[in-house]
Amino acid sequence: MTVLDARALNRATLARQLLLDRADLPVLDAVKHLCGLQAQEPQEPFAGLWSRLRAFDPVELSDLLTGRRVVRTHLMRRTVHLVTADDVVAWRARHDGMLRQRVLGVYRRELDGVDPDVLAAAGRKVMADGEPRSLSDVARAVADRWPAAGPRPLGEMLVAALLPTVQLPPRGLWRTKAGVRYALISSWLGREIDPPAPDGSDPVGRQLVRRYLAAFGPAACADLRAWCGLAGLPAAVSALRGELIAFRDERGRELLDLPDAPRPDPDTPAPVRFLPAFDNAILGYHDRGRIIDDAHRNLSVAGERVVLVDGRVAATWTVEADTVHVTPLRRFSRADRTTVAEEGRAMASFLSGDESDRVRIAASPG
Repeated sequence: MTVLDARALNRATLARQLLLDRADLPVLDAVKHLCGLQAQEPQEPFAGLWSRLRAFDPVELSDLLTGRRVVRTHLMRRTVHLVTADDVVAWRARHDGMLRQRVLGVYRRELDGVDPDVLAAAGRKVMADGEPRSLSDVARAVADRWPAAGPRPLGEMLVAALLPTVQLPPRGLWRTKAGVRYALISSWLGREIDPPAPDGSDPVGRQLVRRYLAAFGPAACADLRAWCGLAGLPAAVSALRGELIAFRDERGRELLDLPDAPRPDPDTPAPVRFLPAFDNAILGYHDRGRIIDDAHRNLSVAGERVVLVDGRVAATWTVEADTVHVTPLRRFSRADRTTVAEEGRAMASFLSGDESDRVRIAASPG
């Protein structure tokens, strides 16, 4: 079985994630191809798409949100993701059990004795009028029935697990600050979520495997679980094995992939790319060694924005007063500093609406 080293996996990841060459895809198609973008920080998807698409206009993404073709919702790993309306309708039911368990993992003691079906029915009654509500609004409306649980656990269980909800604009619009308001998917999209397959065949699970490999492969089953948070996909993987190919990584793990997906030459040059906080190019794997060193792994879960140099995490970046500040994590060569500064100026110009192209690169660590 062919062994793929970290550099080969890195270039495959960059190609699948549209980070090796910026793509000419429409914004909606890019969101679909990437299986959504992690979006608990509302402005981060804009930077993520700017780094992936040629001539990206952020207003297009805002228009997709207000036009109800893209939504913000709790989905993979119970984190807020920006996904297409079609995908949330198709995928939401497959995530129900995981979402419940992850909320219980935080609030098991507070929610002890609360019947989830009764709570869900009470929440649906509150939300049935289609009016936008905050988590606190939803929680207060049902709290009298479960006073011991407390409003926060009740609210999170409802809006992040029991009820298929979306976060409404203006939350998530370009250069806009707004609180979180929820509505049922059925109210916002005018469509009910797809029910699970009655025969237990799990077509959604198989679709998730294919879509994940298209955007993240080659990958191990553990990587797939780390991305979506679902434990129940072995049957879907087994059902697809006849149409997949297999490799091994340097640790001996089996990696699965789609036969015709891009696997570039490991020596393919990789341009500098600025990634937003919580980007799935890093978080979408259990073994993140293809793109980030173990010494820096915690940066990805701490919400640090990172810079890729030669395809790997080499710096963090922030924005202050319309200036992009880059802090190297390793020694930068003169060529590195030049290419990072060039991309940083372009990012500063994008984020400031062409009012600034200032970038500052700190000294490399000793």
